[in-house]
This record gives sequence, structure tokens and C-alpha cells, in this order.
Amino acid sequence: MQLLDWIVIALFVGVMIWIVVTVLRKKNENSSDYFLGGRDATWIAIGTSLFASNIGSEHLIGLAGAGASSGMAMAPWELHGWIILLLGWVFVPFYSRSMVLTMPEFLERRYNPQSRTILSVISLISYVMTKVAVTVYAGGLVFQQVFGIQELWGIDFFWIAAIGLVLVTALYTVVGGMESVLKTSVLQTPILLLGSAFILFFGFKELGGWDQMMAVCQANMVNDYGNNMLELIRDNRDPEFPWVGALIGSSIIGFWYWCTDQFIVQRVLSGRNQREARRGTIFGAYLKMLPVFLFLIPGMIAYAMHAKGIVIGDTVFELVDKNGQYAADAAFPTLVARLLPAGLKGIVVCGILAALMSSLASLFNSSAMLFTIDFYKRFKPETPEKRLVVIGQIATVVIVGLGILWIPVMRSVGNVLYNYLQDVQSVLAPGIASAFLLGICWKRTSAKGGMWGLLSGLIIGLTRLGAKVYYSNVADTADNLFKYLFYDMNWLFFCGWMMLFCCCVVIVVSLCTKAPDPERIQGLVFGTSTPEQRAETRRSWNAWDVFHSCVILLITAAIYYYFW
Repeated sequence: MQLLDWIVIALFVGVMIWIVVTVLRKKNENSSDYFLGGRDATWIAIGTSLFASNIGSEHLIGLAGAGASSGMAMAPWELHGWIILLLGWVFVPFYSRSMVLTMPEFLERRYNPQSRTILSVISLISYVMTKVAVTVYAGGLVFQQVFGIQELWGIDFFWIAAIGLVLVTALYTVVGGMESVLKTSVLQTPILLLGSAFILFFGFKELGGWDQMMAVCQANMVNDYGNNMLELIRDNRDPEFPWVGALIGSSIIGFWYWCTDQFIVQRVLSGRNQREARRGTIFGAYLKMLPVFLFLIPGMIAYAMHAKGIVIGDTVFELVDKNGQYAADAAFPTLVARLLPAGLKGIVVCGILAALMSSLASLFNSSAMLFTIDFYKRFKPETPEKRLVVIGQIATVVIVGLGILWIPVMRSVGNVLYNYLQDVQSVLAPGIASAFLLGICWKRTSAKGGMWGLLSGLIIGLTRLGAKVYYSNVADTADNLFKYLFYDMNWLFFCGWMMLFCCCVVIVVSLCTKAPDPERIQGLVFGTSTPEQRAETRRSWNAWDVFHSCVILLITAAIYYYFW
């Protein structure tokens, strides 16, 4: 890092401070102002916030690392623009009519208070134990590698970077709420895109172009069935990414994440109307196609440079850890440190800062909102709105503290936990996805049906995770049906079968229990909307919205076809 890089970073921080100060001039009079920005967000703010919130450590380290190790196998998880369109076209009208602040609150409207509590508990635990912890852990590692600093003032620089990232992000999230998250995302997203584009450009320049990357990656076989790094669709016998499992599993996880998770849907709930919310999802779907090229492809470039032994300056480009072993997860930070000239490195560091800070800020705000609305306000419904804002700020500080306390655990088992993150999502998604999908699509879905769908998903998911921990640490265990189902079965196939089981639970329990009151579910399920509600939804879109949605679907299909 040179002086010019530090000047660029200082300018970025200065603009961030100016945005937050501008937000502070507006008073948050109630919880809706604080958590949803007064429900006045435009499509640009919603789309950029969707993208910026999604881009975190799993992309800077995980996705680039996946590109450097398995090539295009993880691409289906990044080609979820079509699922974001589902959020805008299918779910936005129902969420908008319900006027809820959180997804658990929507389940209470559709089912019962017990469903709300179950989803709130699952969401809060998963945010603190996985998303917050991994983002903070990865942030510390990234900045330690990019800056090339091992110690500062006698302290491991990892701790300084990780805790500093948390505290700075928490500061503007606590004081500014959702509006500061949305407005800073508008700044952070283009910087992140610009920085990643520089990595792509200089990477191809050093390697010799797209054809060189394609040739090296095509020569690297990733399984015993003839698949190479370039193939997005792998043989169904592939132990990690069988094509049927990948398409089904990634779709279930994507549906849960993009259409039902508070972390994402909160950005859409902040829209001033259905039109702005839907167009925000369309814009976000366009942006969501970029990570394949901004993170996955650079990982493949890093692999190709490592394989060819490209010399940069006086040293060979290598992806190795301190023990000399191949380290795929070092792909993105190593590219930043080795490829970029002064000034541009500062821009990319700002992009990394933007990605980590926007993801953390969204997590803090969503977690605080879940606690404040779904727990505190339910037990103390007479709490004044201004007091709820204060409670939300306190909750954010507490979540920040929990995130910092979890860092030592993350550092001791970080590699193991990061490898299990996709497993965690694959067992978290089916129960929640089945409750939302059938709750909106089928009028007969009863309160107990939805609740038991959630509970069955939680029980099966915890059993699977427990079995993973047990069988991974105990040697010479006997083969049996339980071990096959909850440990040996491919995680993507398990996710698909789990989704089918949870849907069956919802259907069977619903048919055996009392049907919901038609008045209670009016406007919350297909076929129950009033003529006025349908007319409002129809007025919220036009031919341009349809055109851009079709373009997104065509681009997605083209990428699948090219890398098939």
C-alpha cells in the first residue's frame, strides 16, 4: 500500500461520513423510519442495497476460492436473478398488502404467533453464528493479506482489522438505521463493481486473455467422470456438485434467501410502493449476474496464473499458505496485492471495505429489527415508537458484541465452519421455504400445517448438523441407515428430499386440521385478493418491467448454455 492508495481510502471514508451525517439530520420518529427508512426507498436504492448486502466474505474469499478450486461449479448460486424476479413479481404484492415489518410477522399474519417465534429464533441464531461471524472473520483475513501487515503496535493485525471493521460499520448502522444502509449502498456498489473490474482486467492482462484461462481450466479435471473446471453442469455421480442436486438444491437455498429471508426482503419492504419495490428487484437481478464474472472468473484466473507459474515483477504468482500448500481461498486478496498499481489498489480496497461493511450493516439492522419487532414489541406492545428506535440501537450494539466475542471461536475453527456454511444453509432453507411457498400458493394451508413445516425443518436440520459434527470427529463408525441419510448423502440431494418432506408435512397436517378463516388470509394468498388489490398490483408494472425481466432470463439461459 502506497500513499496514493491511502489517499483514495481516505476520500472513500470521507464520503461515507458525509452520507451518514446527512442521514442523521433527519429524525427517526418511529420504528418504520429507523428500520425501513420510512418506506420511501426508490428502485435504485433497493436494487443496489440488495446487491451490496448480498456481496460479502462468501464472495471475496469463498466464491473466488471456489473458482480457484472447482471452477464454475458454484455458478448456479450466483445465477439467481430469476429468483429475485420471483420476489418482485410474486411475493412483493403479498408483502406490501400485509404492511408487516418483518418476515416472522408475516408468518404470524398468515399462520399463528408460534410460527413467528420459531422463524425469529432460527433467523437470529443463524445471523449471529454464521453470517456476522464469518463476515467478520473473513474481513480480518482479507485485510491482513491485502495490507501485508502481520502485527501493529505488537497486536496481531487480524484483530485490529476485524474489530475495526465491526465497530465502524456498527457506528453508522446504529445512528442511521436503514436509511444509512440504503444510501451508503448506493456509494458502495459502484465502487465494488469498479474495483472488481480492475482485478478482472489486470488478471487477463497478466495471464494473456480469456482463451488462456479457458485452456488451462479446461485441462484440469475435477472428478473421475470427465468433467473439467469450465463445466457448470457436472456428472450426476460427482461427489460434491451432481447436476440434479445442484439445480434443485441451489434453487431451494436461493428461494429461501431471496424471497423469505429478513436480511434480503427488508430492503424490498422499504420501497415506497409496489412499483419501486418490483423495479428494485429487477435492477438487483441485473446486478446479481455480475458476481460470476467479478469473483468466480478472477478465482479461475488466479488458478491459471498459479498453474502456469506467471512471473510478476521478480516473483512467481502462487496461491500457497504459510505451509506451502495450495490455498484457493487466497485467490482474491492475492490478486489485489500482486496485480494492482498504486491508486487502483486503494480503489479495490475500498470495494472490499464496501462489500464487507454493507453486508455487515444489513445484518446488524435486520437482526436488531427482528429482536425489536418480533420479541420486545410483542411483549411490550404499548412501547412508544421513539423507545423502539432506542431498543433497536441497543440491540444492534449487543449483536456487535456477540459478533466480536465469536471471533476467537471463528479463528480456531474458521476453515471447518466456513466449509459447513453451505451445509448450514441447505438444512435451514427447506422448512422455511415450504412454509412460505405453500402459505402463499395454497389457501387450504392451515396455521398448524405451516407451524409443523417449520418445526420439522428445524428438527431435521439440527439432526443433520449434529450428525455432521459427530461423524466428522469419530472414527470407525458403523454404516447404518441413519448415517447414510444424515451424513453420507450428498448435501444437495439431502436439501431436495428435505424440502419434499417438509412440504408433505405441511400438506398432511393442513388436511387434518381446521382450514384458515377466509377473512384472516384475505390478500395474503393467491385467489384471495380483492379487486382493488389486484388493480393496484396491475397498475404497478408496465411493458418495460416485463421486457427487462425477459432480458434477465435470456442472459441467465445464455450463461448456462455457454458453460454447460
